[in-house]
Amino acid sequence: MSDKNISALLHILNSEQQITARTDQKAFTMLSILGVFMVFFIVHFLKLEMNLFFFIMVVIYFISSFMAIVKLVTVIVPRVHRDKVKNEEIDKGNEAPNPTYFGGISQYENATEYALHMTMISESDEKYYQMFAEQVYSLGKINTSKNLALRGSIYFFVSALVSELLIIMMMAWMKTSGSFIQSF
Repeated sequence: MSDKNISALLHILNSEQQITARTDQKAFTMLSILGVFMVFFIVHFLKLEMNLFFFIMVVIYFISSFMAIVKLVTVIVPRVHRDKVKNEEIDKGNEAPNPTYFGGISQYENATEYALHMTMISESDEKYYQMFAEQVYSLGKINTSKNLALRGSIYFFVSALVSELLIIMMMAWMKTSGSFIQSF
């Protein structure tokens, strides 16, 4: 295995890790913004004179906010893949935990066993390349899942904010235009 192949693989691995970090940052930012708007909504919710329009908008707001939070948490919560690395030299054909993830690392009995396994893998360019290829593949799967959840959360996030803004705008309009809209 050439250094060029390993270098390319490590570059892809770095790129996938950056995508993971950016996706998590977007989710944290959206949660923070949603939290600020929820506090703002709670202040105005106490002033609502409930009618059919407000009731429908409040239901839409609560469902959208709840689903946005659920989707954003699924973006942030790490997924632990139990992928195993084939290791013929340990116990002749048994599978060893993936040594590149915290879930796999913690399955080793002690640091010495982990170090021995890493030394054995690093002696063979093919095993070394395979180990990082599996990590890139796993990160790609995780990133796909995170981005799908983030995309779903954006729809709920936007619908929560739009419904909240409609409620606030309607409250302001009712105060300025009198009781015309209250009969709605």
